[in-house]
Amino acid sequence: MADTSVSYKCPKCGAPLTFLPGHNHVTCEFCDAKISIAEMDALYAQKEEQAAQAAEKAEEKEAQWNTENAGSAWDGAETAHMMIQTCSSCGAELVSDGNTMATQCAYCGSPNMIPRRFDGMLRPDYVIPFKKTKEDAIAALKEFYKGKKLLPKAFRDENRIKEIQSMYVPFWLFDAQVSASMDFSAETRSRRDTADEIITETSHYRCERSGEMTFRGIPVDASKRLDDKYMDSIEPFDYSELRPFSAAYFTGHLADKFDVDVKESLPRADTRLTASVIHALSKTVSGYDSTAPSGSSKIRKQSGDVRYAMMPVWILTTNYQGKPYTFMMNGQTGKFVGADLPKDTFKEYVYPLIPSALVFAVLFWLGRLMFNL
Repeated sequence: MADTSVSYKCPKCGAPLTFLPGHNHVTCEFCDAKISIAEMDALYAQKEEQAAQAAEKAEEKEAQWNTENAGSAWDGAETAHMMIQTCSSCGAELVSDGNTMATQCAYCGSPNMIPRRFDGMLRPDYVIPFKKTKEDAIAALKEFYKGKKLLPKAFRDENRIKEIQSMYVPFWLFDAQVSASMDFSAETRSRRDTADEIITETSHYRCERSGEMTFRGIPVDASKRLDDKYMDSIEPFDYSELRPFSAAYFTGHLADKFDVDVKESLPRADTRLTASVIHALSKTVSGYDSTAPSGSSKIRKQSGDVRYAMMPVWILTTNYQGKPYTFMMNGQTGKFVGADLPKDTFKEYVYPLIPSALVFAVLFWLGRLMFNL
């Protein structure tokens, strides 16, 4: 016959409880709370009921992401004047209308772009049109360079700046309806001074939070060549400006072909969904000096749909001394992100010496002046 042991914990702070002989209550070893046996029975009966309900819910099948309706097939008339330009260096494939040529690869900076007929690309569901112009992007890049005194002149060259290109970047947008529950530990602290000592009193709480949430447009970029850190940094996009896709939006711009399909993107979508749920529940735990998640969160997806969309990005990748440097700007909001900039080694060596040289020159001049008096 199997033995079953039950660990009773303090409902206030979670520490172990102890039954002292001769008493009709249990005592918390940590916060000194005293709880009657009747209260403990009622509390754990409630816990057992909640656990049973949770087990029933866990047995219910969680909804899976519906990936079947993301994107669609192209109309032949739409693609008649479109072409694909392939980078011979890194293999990137950029889509454009017949009149727009990539001066260089947006990802590696290579000028070797080979054109061919358009094929094999899913038609997007939505697009956010460009609002920021090339002049806006150049101004943002110059502002980013501003004050960087050690930046090599050749890197700052105007010709490099003008090579910045507009490109639509593929994204999978995940919509979900979820139910979630999570426990948090919280503390309040108070301090009082006496004649002999300073007393700090800490109260511990366990906070339970649960609810249903709807998320629209959790973004996951669909390009392997785009650094996720860059794309996360130029978010968010304003989804109120999503438009039903038309090939006319590609006119005068490049567009990246996705090379991360929707099923490959599911783990990242789930990670971002979980982080969003925890953040939303955490914001409801207020009025304490400190809070932290305790235990695992329970998140159940009730429905999940996926849309395929194109987002506007200004991008420049420039090579300097064999190393690529990438800069991006959100083509809708103007949010800018750039790489760590190179340094001119000569300037890096000489500039720190200038103040010393000036001080030496002044002292030398004063010395000559004093000598001549």
